[in-house]
Amino acid sequence: MKSLVDSGEVPGIVAYVDGQPAGWCSVAPRERFGSLERSRILKRLDERPVWSVVCFFVGRRFRGRGVMGGLLQAAVDYARQQGADVVEGYPVEGKDKLPGGTKAYVGIASAFREAGFVEVGRPAPDRRVMRYYIGGTPKE
Repeated sequence: MKSLVDSGEVPGIVAYVDGQPAGWCSVAPRERFGSLERSRILKRLDERPVWSVVCFFVGRRFRGRGVMGGLLQAAVDYARQQGADVVEGYPVEGKDKLPGGTKAYVGIASAFREAGFVEVGRPAPDRRVMRYYIGGTPKE
């Protein structure tokens, strides 16, 4: 991570609550995530360039306070500033995957919905592909 930051690449968004770091979200163009590009489950839906939100961390004392939603909005805003048209995430769905669960690091589908993302795919029973269309509508 230090080498990424030292290179000038922005590896994600940091959230602060009352001046304290509260959470982090990884967001970048999809092609920067090699494991995502090679994934058999999370294959590209189409050839549109997308920015991907792939990982979250919210400190225990800040959970349940909307930090993930704030991080999602900041990720969309950052991607927009970089020229993105679509931001994509791969959250889990279901009560057994809520924060503290082993898969919650990819995000929770309900937080994505609340941030304006729409479901565009279901690669697994508990996994969603969700997109935020900057400008409000999908462009072909």
